[in-house]
Amino acid sequence: MSTTTTTMTAVRQHGFGGPEVLHAEPVPVPTPGPGEVLVRVHAVGVNPPDWYLRAGMPEVPAYLRPPMELPMTLGTDVSGVVEAVADGVTEFVVGDEVFGLLRFPEPMTAAAYAEYVTAPVTDLARKPASLDHGRAAAIPMAGLTAWQFLVEVGHDHPNPFQESPHVPVPLGPGTTVVVNGAAGGVGHLVVQLARWRGARVVAIASGRHEAFLRDLGVDEFVDYTVQRPEEAVSGADLVVDVVGGAASGRFLRTLRPGGALFPVYVAEYDPDEVAAAGVTTSATQVRADGTQLARLAELFDEGVLRVAIDRTFPLAAAAAAHAHAAEGHLQGKIVLTVEA
Repeated sequence: MSTTTTTMTAVRQHGFGGPEVLHAEPVPVPTPGPGEVLVRVHAVGVNPPDWYLRAGMPEVPAYLRPPMELPMTLGTDVSGVVEAVADGVTEFVVGDEVFGLLRFPEPMTAAAYAEYVTAPVTDLARKPASLDHGRAAAIPMAGLTAWQFLVEVGHDHPNPFQESPHVPVPLGPGTTVVVNGAAGGVGHLVVQLARWRGARVVAIASGRHEAFLRDLGVDEFVDYTVQRPEEAVSGADLVVDVVGGAASGRFLRTLRPGGALFPVYVAEYDPDEVAAAGVTTSATQVRADGTQLARLAELFDEGVLRVAIDRTFPLAAAAAAHAHAAEGHLQGKIVLTVEA
């Protein structure tokens, strides 16, 4: 492994708090270890775990928080070019264009808000040839979340959210999937994967997203600002609730007996109501998986899937990107771009 560059810019934080704790600083270029490559980053995807970690995860009890050492560099989703490879690595060579979700669910060790990042080869796939680095960087966490919830979990690690493994619901013609938060980074990919599997898709979002979601092919649109989704939809086979929270239980009444509710983010619902409705609830935690990313890359190159960018910011403006994310109601993903 060799690279002529020894110093790079990374966005780091020396304390926990709001977006203002993020600052661009010079740091040493990391060295890839066994089974890793060094990636020259061209773009970084911004994800909810980034701002949870930035704040120090204050809503999580101290005994449940992962270790967080300062100073810390956030970020897990990258697209870039292999700059160097560790001895013995044969999966990629210098010059390969790659993208990946790095080291998740241990994001404190990924450090992707930087000009260079080391990456396990198992977390990477070749970038979709049809996409630029900005769009490729928007895919990994959102795309793998959608894939592992809907298509294939792909691992047998213990589920941190429930005792039993998550099992995707078989989808095809004649099945109906409701997606709450359908316009966001995960939601708009769930919509497309459900359609790819042949399901009828009902999208729930605010009215300003209707044209966007209609263009993605949703069969029905519900504007939650003017109509209660639980009154507009019934008999669904699956609800994927990307929003979660205390209101998630209302979607139990949109399901047919035997249906399922998949909360992507932490949700609250009454177990007695779940049992009375005759439905199941299930969730899983997304994990890095280069093999699954390669399959997603094929679907993007085939034109089956599209990825939307809400807004891009330069790497050094990561604080502004986080402030924008806090405003909510995103259409697709936020991406940080890195100058060559």
